Amino acid sequence: MKKLCFLLFILTMTMGVTVGALAQTKQDESQKININKKGGIYDQKGTKLGFIDKNNVVRDNVGKELYFIDKDGNVIAANGVKLGVAKKNGFYYNNEGVNVINTKDLDKEKCAILDPQGHNMGTIHKNYKQHACAVHCFWLEKTKEKEAKKG
Repeated sequence: MKKLCFLLFILTMTMGVTVGALAQTKQDESQKININKKGGIYDQKGTKLGFIDKNNVVRDNVGKELYFIDKDGNVIAANGVKLGVAKKNGFYYNNEGVNVINTKDLDKEKCAILDPQGHNMGTIHKNYKQHACAVHCFWLEKTKEKEAKKG
């Protein structure tokens, strides 16, 4: 499972970098995620994808647990598998120590969610900076769902 998630992530990031290098497309825009000050997680079109509950657990739109972040910053999937480490500054590292997500302050309340090459993947309220990794988790979930439908 761990290897599959990592492989899907690499494939997804490679595709994102390739597309981003060619031009900004509607597909890129649809992959952006925004987390508001109430912990609501939305796609670029405003469709609610999930939320961060009062116990700091990230859930999809139907309430299914996706992951939580423990007191040491470890991102733990619902099945108990460690996915990586989320730093309080919004930087996210996978289990191999590779930087996957960064954040950059935009104003007093919002931060940009960036991939390591600086491509914008969405925005996040400063109170949820540590949850910038949600963009990574939701993107992986969507990729897994698409693959399951194909085969």
